[in-house]
Amino acid sequence: MAKPNFENLKKALLRQGQPESVPCWELFADKEVMEKVMGEKFDSWDTSESQKRYIRQILGYQLKMGYDYLAADVCIPTETRSDILADDTAMYTKGQRSWVDDHNGLIQNWDDFEKYPWPSTSEIDYTMIETASRIVPEGMKVMLRTSGVLENVQWLMGYERMSYALFDEPELVTALFERIGSLLEHIYRSAAEIENVSLFAMGDDMGFKTSTLFSPDVLREHVFPWQKKCVEAAHSSGGVFIMHSCGNLDSIMDDLIDDVEIDAKHSFEDVIQPVEEVKKLYGQRVALIGGVDIDLLSRGTEEDVRKRTRQILEACVPGGGYVAGTGNSVANYISLQNFLAMMDEVRAYR
Repeated sequence: MAKPNFENLKKALLRQGQPESVPCWELFADKEVMEKVMGEKFDSWDTSESQKRYIRQILGYQLKMGYDYLAADVCIPTETRSDILADDTAMYTKGQRSWVDDHNGLIQNWDDFEKYPWPSTSEIDYTMIETASRIVPEGMKVMLRTSGVLENVQWLMGYERMSYALFDEPELVTALFERIGSLLEHIYRSAAEIENVSLFAMGDDMGFKTSTLFSPDVLREHVFPWQKKCVEAAHSSGGVFIMHSCGNLDSIMDDLIDDVEIDAKHSFEDVIQPVEEVKKLYGQRVALIGGVDIDLLSRGTEEDVRKRTRQILEACVPGGGYVAGTGNSVANYISLQNFLAMMDEVRAYR
């Protein structure tokens, strides 16, 4: 088992030359996958004792897989989603899988907004990240992981309702972004003050296969200013900021790099734009993470995965600014054999 080396990961994320070895990063791994890799049942997040065991189990998984950081979540402490449930048919099933209800949300009008139980900053729970900061071994740092500005507002209203509200009730949309944005900014500024927290990752899906979910002008008005405040909070402590966003973001990449000032971009699909093409376009301005397509990891052969991983490494590693990983996350429906093969190829390249 290699010793963690966060400085090597940081060198890649800040494009400070080619690191000694290729670091790896993931937005998350589903609990079912981690359990399979570690050969043990992971604890729940029910009691203070089980929480401590759970974060240590995650640490064991990330050390075994060769990651240089320990991921810890901090969430906005309210119910923000109206979910649709269905049976999970993945190989390592969760029992049920949830989807966001794009048609409806908990806030549909000003009356809903006023009645919504908005949390105070004192209600935000930092238990997971504080525990992580105390147990990381030498050479490893803690990563704050949160949901995003656009995602939370969209979950509250529903994509369909929000699309109408941008024209019918723009003041309501602005008020929602101010509520969510200020809470997230507070989380980032508070986490930046916690010892060993040096990596910050926001998951904020802004696109789909061919375009952004909303026009670039809407994102520039409502989303980027709050994302930028979170980035500034991360940078204030010398931290590194990773933006995870699915979809085709061609129309806003310049905004994310030059205005929001992210350090690294994650989430790539071959059907949209292979990571090698993104490296050619933006590799001198922002670090790139992952790119081994989830569809390939789910349905391809092991040899296909190994070949594709080598292609990406050979194209993206030279010169630095690249961190290896999947195109999205280690989901419970991808082939574990394929995921481990991908990791094996990264180690071999090192």
